[in-house]
Amino acid sequence: MSVQKSANPIELEARRKVGLAAAALVESGMVVGLGTGSTAAFAIAELGRRKREEGLAIVGVPTSWSAAELARQAGLEVRTLNDVDRVDLALDGADEVSPQLALIKGGGAAHTQEKIVATAASRFVVLVDDGKLVDVLGAKWAVPLEVLPIALRAVERTLVALGAVPQLRKGGGKDGPVVTDHGNLVVDAKFPSIPDPVALARTLDGIPGLVEHGLFVDLADLVLVGSRADGSVRRMTA
Repeated sequence: MSVQKSANPIELEARRKVGLAAAALVESGMVVGLGTGSTAAFAIAELGRRKREEGLAIVGVPTSWSAAELARQAGLEVRTLNDVDRVDLALDGADEVSPQLALIKGGGAAHTQEKIVATAASRFVVLVDDGKLVDVLGAKWAVPLEVLPIALRAVERTLVALGAVPQLRKGGGKDGPVVTDHGNLVVDAKFPSIPDPVALARTLDGIPGLVEHGLFVDLADLVLVGSRADGSVRRMTA
């Protein structure tokens, strides 16, 4: 089961519009969490343009190696979370969004750092196209889990007992599994559905060897949704 999907031009345009709308929320002097993925990449590029053309002065806190590289290429100042005393605003994408603004994240295997930055931020804004909206989490996506290599089989057995189908994520363009920025493995756990993400998140939090999961509950303050039909952007709040 692959967790990566290539976006078509209509989806990319919707994500570009959302990225522009998200970047418009940023003000000079802010410390901004910079997410990972195609939609966040549009926001990062727009922040770079604003810095060059408008003199926007911000500090970026990337959520992955790839986000840091994009930010540097855009000309943004980059620091780690340990180097700042606050995060004013975090901008990031999601793989699924429920009506209650619960999320599945981790398609880019960066959900551990993404969750740390989102939790540290005063405001967490999620950027998606409307194809990411679901009635119940788990409708399309598995829940990504960052797992210590030594605990892989034990975690997989626990997931099966919980009713999930776990699959070790394989790398693209290389032999072997995906390895996170922190040197761990990624297991994608497909649940039939997730009607109570709070309860499942609590259960996953208690599994030894599971570093972090891709369920984000009670974290999103605002979701910006790009329409694939007309390119408009609407706002969702809890």
